[in-house]
Amino acid sequence: MSETDPPTETEGRTAVSEDWAATVVGLVLLALVLTGVIPVGLVP
Repeated sequence: MSETDPPTETEGRTAVSEDWAATVVGLVLLALVLTGVIPVGLVP
């Protein structure tokens, strides 16, 4: 019978930081569109 190790705390932190990174990138893109830096033609 093989035993699996429980997930370490660093694995959980990585997932949280990836979620926050995606949130920040999305907000930056939204801000760029709203300020007119990214032209409306590029936004689908």
